[in-house]
Amino acid sequence: MVIGGGTGLAVLLKGLKQYTSQLTAVVTVSDDGGSSGRLRAEMGVLPPGDIRSCLVALAETETLMDQVFQHRFGQGNGLQGHNLGNLLLVAMTEIAGDFVSAIKEVSKVLKVRGKVMPSTLEHVALGAHMSDGTTVYGETSIRSYGQRIEKLFLVPELCLPVPETIDAIMEADAVVIGPGSLYTSIIPNLLVQGVPEAIGQSPARTFYVSNIMTESGETDDYEAMDHLRVIYDYLKAPLDYVVVNSGSLDEARLKNYQQEKARPVTPVQREDLKAWGTAVIEENLISDSALAWHDSDKLARAILKALE
Repeated sequence: MVIGGGTGLAVLLKGLKQYTSQLTAVVTVSDDGGSSGRLRAEMGVLPPGDIRSCLVALAETETLMDQVFQHRFGQGNGLQGHNLGNLLLVAMTEIAGDFVSAIKEVSKVLKVRGKVMPSTLEHVALGAHMSDGTTVYGETSIRSYGQRIEKLFLVPELCLPVPETIDAIMEADAVVIGPGSLYTSIIPNLLVQGVPEAIGQSPARTFYVSNIMTESGETDDYEAMDHLRVIYDYLKAPLDYVVVNSGSLDEARLKNYQQEKARPVTPVQREDLKAWGTAVIEENLISDSALAWHDSDKLARAILKALE
């Protein structure tokens, strides 16, 4: 099973589905930006965007229906900026009666290889204590605040997981955390009651996939070890493996990311992990796309090789 949110999780799922259909994706629901944020604010629904991306990533084949789910309206009063897949998930929630049932019905339409579920069904907001002593609420506000994040929490603080999530963690052969935005895509899942404990108690082998680039407003100047320390702070248990990229980016992509104040994440030092017993998987994981994303197949094969 995989835990996270955003683009990174979808990239990993697209690779893993080529090798197995026994997949469960647990996805954060604290997003308050873009189409998801608007639907959440106007209709009181759980944000569907990350769920939609994972459903499309796990679709059995690339079809016209996949494109329909990813279509974003470029104009139209009230429609501009909305993603059609988000609207369909909201509509299906009203028809099916609940969000989990809606996801299952959409999964049938897309012939999804595996399961996708929210980490919680409660309407949570993300909060953060910042380095200047300020408390900031909302994922978008946290990312744009401009100070170092000291501690994250959910509102309400005690929110329950979807029962199937805990079952999936306990039954999994592997639990993979990330890749994705450290504080706004990954950690919110670990703040849901019972999830860290289940990961610690699960017989599964556990992985953290470190990001390739730092993110402005979240992980400025972070090294791979800094990412891992944050994961351990919330997980309260060491992981079996950390997966890091050893490939180099070309000058054109580096220049583009400089405009975003992002730089490559420095690889972890193996000696730093001896006390935790965490092994390092170091591979060239960079895709051939214009962005510094993980290559879906390279990442999937690196994880599966460790499981063998």
